[in-house]
Parts: sequence; C-alpha cells; structure tokens
Amino acid sequence: MSITSVSQIRYVIQPGGRLSGTCRVPGDKSISHRSIMFGSLAEGTTHIAGFLEGDDALATLQAFRKMGVNIEGPEAGVVKIQGVGLRGLQKPKGVLDVGNAGTAMRLFMGLLSGQHFEVTLSGDASLTKRPMNRVANPLRDMGVSVETAAGGHPPVTIKANGLVKATDYVMPMASAQVKSCILLAGLYADGETSVVEPAPTRDHTERMLRGFGYPVKTEGNKVSLVGGGKLTATDIDVPADISSAAFYMVGASIAPGSDITLKHVGVNPTRSGIISILRLMGADITLLNRRDVGGEPVADIHVRYTPLKGINIPETLVPLAIDEFPVLFIAAACATGKTILTGAEELRVKESDRIQVMADGLQTLGINAQSTPDGMIIEGGEITGGQVETHDDHRIAMSFTMAALKSTGPITVNNCSHVATSFPSFVALTQQLGISIEEQS
Repeated sequence: MSITSVSQIRYVIQPGGRLSGTCRVPGDKSISHRSIMFGSLAEGTTHIAGFLEGDDALATLQAFRKMGVNIEGPEAGVVKIQGVGLRGLQKPKGVLDVGNAGTAMRLFMGLLSGQHFEVTLSGDASLTKRPMNRVANPLRDMGVSVETAAGGHPPVTIKANGLVKATDYVMPMASAQVKSCILLAGLYADGETSVVEPAPTRDHTERMLRGFGYPVKTEGNKVSLVGGGKLTATDIDVPADISSAAFYMVGASIAPGSDITLKHVGVNPTRSGIISILRLMGADITLLNRRDVGGEPVADIHVRYTPLKGINIPETLVPLAIDEFPVLFIAAACATGKTILTGAEELRVKESDRIQVMADGLQTLGINAQSTPDGMIIEGGEITGGQVETHDDHRIAMSFTMAALKSTGPITVNNCSHVATSFPSFVALTQQLGISIEEQS
C-alpha cells in the first residue's frame, strides 16, 4: 500500500483505561536495518529471525534487492540472505528510494562509498527535509564524491570509484548514524579509520560488525577499524525494539492499575536511557530474565503503575534516549511538578521538529509546555481531550496515543500513516493491552 493512499489515517482514542498483559513488540528497527546491510555485504548465507516488517526496514531490504542481492522473505520475521561480499553490489536501475528511513540513507552513504558505481538515494517528503551534510562532509574528506540537493538535503548522489581514504574523525555532535556511516566507509579504506564521539551513542554497528567477524576496536570514546577485511555470514535474532516498548513503558507508568511485561526487549546500554530517566521520575521498572542474544543484551521489562515526579533530565542520558523523548514528554505531562530537558537540539532534526511539535500538541491538550532551543520545560497537569498534529512523525502519533490514558476527553491524532515505518501492529497491540483506540481514514 502506498503512503499516499493512507495519508489521511488518524487515531481516535477514548480517555482512560490501563495497560495489562504480556506482549512482544516488533523487532528493533536499528538492528533490522543493519542485519540486512551486513548480511548482504557478507560472504555466505545469513539467517535473520525477528526482523521488523515495517516500511523503513523493508525499504532497506528492497534497496539491496535492486543492487543484485538474493533475499528470501520476510515471512513472520524470518529472512534469508545470500551475501555478495563487500564489493559485490551491482549498480541499481534508477534511484534508490528509502522512504522515511533516515538510518538507511545515512548508512547507505557510507557503504556505497566503496563501490564502483554512481547511485542516487532519495526518500519521502519528510526525509528530504533532513540534514545530510553531517555525513556528506566527512565522506568528502575521505575522498568520496557526494552531491546533495540545496541546503545539504536529499536526494544524495554518490559517485563511487572504489577509492576511500582512511580518516580520524572527531564528531561535532553525538550521532550513531554519522558514526556508523564513517565506519562503513572505512571498511573500504586503505588503513585505519577512527571516530571519536563527544558522548556515547548506540553501538549496534560495532556489535554487529564483530558478530559478522570484522574486528572493531573501542577505546573509551574512540571506535576504529582497519579497511580491507571481510564479513562472514552469521545468524541473527533481532531483539524487540526498546523504542517501541517505550510507549507502553510510559503508558503503564502513568495509568493507575497498570501492570505489563514486555518480552525479549533489547536493553543495550547505549539505548536504555528511557529506563534510567523513568526510574529517576519514580517509575516501577524491573528487568527480568537478562541474557545476551547475538552480542546484544536482552531482557523482559516489567512495569507497574506508580506516581511520577518531574525531574531535571541529566544531559548525559540524552543521547541514550534520543528517540524516546516524544513519549517521555507525555510522562512529564503526567508527573507531579516540573520536568526540564536541555542538550537535546538533535530532536529538532528528526522526522519532525520533535521539540516544537510535541510542545504544540501538549499545549493543545492543556499542558504548560514551553519549548527551548535545545529542549523543553513541562509542568505536569491535567490532560484534556483535543486534536493534535503529528507532522507525519510516527513517534509523535504513538506518544499522543498514550496521553489518552490520563486525558479527560477523547484525543484525535491526525496523519498517522507513518506509524507503519516502525510499528505496523501498533493499533492491534495497543487495543489488546487495554487502550480504546480506533483507526479512521
């Protein structure tokens, strides 16, 4: 189904309710993207279980098919990939359209830098507004020809000749996508490529490269690898996505009587800032059955309702929860007192300006929420019913759905089609757990 045919989807959520039960949310989007990429570039056959069948990850899968990779599935989250090796990709016919997937575009820019063909990457209206010079400029310093549209936005054209210069890059901002892009280009470089981070970011790329047998060295805030090696096929069990679990973690924390268990969730320490922040607010969260699956830490997350309090969110936790702030703003709106977020200017260049869009929506629902250049100040209070806009951002849509658990009237959330990019089963699972939500078109 095309995006245009579902652009008018909206959610109507009745007030009240509580969350109860046990479930497994869909597979981690970041890991799903990388499993397709690395499986395609590996030598041998890679088997993937738990793959997220959302639009973003499927766009990555289709892109590799267009570059000559034989991929079977997905069927119930199972994918089989016949890898072609690091230099075995073929020039695609036409533009590679990655839809709404910013992760795919930025990581593709790195891995396509070492090929021997020209390729243009594009995406939907939301993606074409997102900044790409943050990866294009360091790639240019590595000798790669990268062209963007005006303002450094997509579409992006890579004119690769197989030659990449190693680099030692000090990142001006904390971004896992920038780090991953440079490391992937470094696979094709002559010598050692290193990236220095100003703050820790998700390390799925490093973990998965090691899982495919490629040596990656981490020393403090510096990550490095030597080009010219190879990836060896492996089997991957994708953990459930903590970014998707986050909606229910917050929902259970704010709705009296809630008690849920979220199974097999990835709790990578570079992604678990949501747990730390909610605990600082007083949430009752327990990690059960902790284990390691394919190099990624996994646990079952048990959440019970308990009243939350406003906090000053530590800036050290911001990069570890960057995708979860829309729903954390809902938690703040339901907490007693004031919550202050600083150091999160990155939120302004996500699928939407998540600071402004969330502030606008919270104000519509009766909450005192003031946006700042790098964050927000939220005074907890009573959430009224109302109609809020998502600006085609999937995480905004799902976050305001949780707000209805504490609202005094129905909440209508407009333009929810992009939820399919990360959580295609969201409405059904949300109904199953206890929220009265109706999808309308």
